[in-house]
Amino acid sequence: SKVIYDRANSSISKMKKEEVDWDKVFENAHWFHWTGITPAIGKDAQESLKLACEVAKKKNVIISCDLNFRAKMWSEQEAQSVMKPLMKYVDVCIANEEDSEKSLGLKADKTNIEKGQLDQESYFNVATKLKETFEFKTVAITLRESYSASRNGWSAILLDDKDCKEPYRSTKYDIEIVDRVGGGDSFASGLIYGLIEKQNTKEALEFAVAASCLKHTIPGDFNLVSIDEVEKLMKSGGSGRVER
Repeated sequence: SKVIYDRANSSISKMKKEEVDWDKVFENAHWFHWTGITPAIGKDAQESLKLACEVAKKKNVIISCDLNFRAKMWSEQEAQSVMKPLMKYVDVCIANEEDSEKSLGLKADKTNIEKGQLDQESYFNVATKLKETFEFKTVAITLRESYSASRNGWSAILLDDKDCKEPYRSTKYDIEIVDRVGGGDSFASGLIYGLIEKQNTKEALEFAVAASCLKHTIPGDFNLVSIDEVEKLMKSGGSGRVER
């Protein structure tokens, strides 16, 4: 499949940092989430994002970032020059198998992303390096094992200062894919929900992985499932292949 990014003349590409009253935006706010696609749009978006992060941090708003490297939007060198300085504002870092390498320069060994070959210990090491290098409170990395174009293994790793002081790998689901677009966003939103609502971070990760797993079985960008459906899948323990 091929994705085209056409952001020319979009509102975000035209936004100037002085146009938004970030103090007002973050008044009584609890969480601010952004992705690596925004700064890839251009200089104005980068400056607006940096200011937003500065204000959010001053107001003690939790900041999460999904690295979301997109090669069609910028090079690895460009991404790292912009993304690395922004990491000092981030509390929760979310990545996939290659984001940490492309956006932040930390590579997992013994791994072939194109062939879907993933080494768990290598990603445990990447999660640890990310947390230590950038002083994140929480690091989450999704892991996709590609068996075929329509069938994947899906899981994630989490490391934090609470319940996952050692890297924790979630349940792995065997997915028959209908549409993988939106899978990463559904993981991120599920993780944010889980970190806010769940009793411990392991449960938060399991919720995020299950929510994203279900999204893979739904056409379109949006995850049209209920909390009950996600929790029912969590209770199944990943037994059997997921169909919806």
